[in-house]
Amino acid sequence: MKRIQHAGLALAIGGAISIPWAEARPVSYPGGWTVMQKNNGDFSSVHAHWSPTAKDSIGLYSERNWQTDWHFTGVQYNRLVKRWNTPNSQANLYLKAGAGQADPFGDDAKTEAAGFIGVGADWETRRWFVSYEGRAYDLGFTKDARQSARIGVAPYLGDYGDLHTWLMLEVQNRPEADTPTVVTPLVRFFYDVQLFEIGYTPETEELLLNWIVRF
Repeated sequence: MKRIQHAGLALAIGGAISIPWAEARPVSYPGGWTVMQKNNGDFSSVHAHWSPTAKDSIGLYSERNWQTDWHFTGVQYNRLVKRWNTPNSQANLYLKAGAGQADPFGDDAKTEAAGFIGVGADWETRRWFVSYEGRAYDLGFTKDARQSARIGVAPYLGDYGDLHTWLMLEVQNRPEADTPTVVTPLVRFFYDVQLFEIGYTPETEELLLNWIVRF
């Protein structure tokens, strides 16, 4: 294997219904804290944020990008634009934005003002899950972008408090990467306040490991 991925610290919340929704969301309950750590062959990042309301969160974001050789540090704001609740499903639409500074790798690197904007969306039932996320960066000395989509299915339906399992397939596209599009089969386990994922990307021979928790 070339690389190991470690993604995430966050917890899926159920909104207005009592089933354990599977997605790690960028907005928590009022007063909740979330820390997300991601590390894969393309980039490493840490995002720690606080939710003053059920629709907003703000915090620090740092990303070190290995594919296009830059490091961003700044503040990220997340907004829950819309949530759709039904007795059997939930869907969410999020906007994300960040502002700070970035510098390219190298001893003579010059720091530039930088920022990004992104969108995230998900829809899920107790059986099915679909999500999409896209993000575009303006780093002063370069521009970058990435997007990913997931589809998942739960092989069994557990009760509240049980261990829940999801089988998922992720497709990621980064135009500037050595391998622009990759497909990663993965398994997600969700129990109490813990969420763990393990997967493998054949195109790049990368192992994916995600750990997610919300405080």
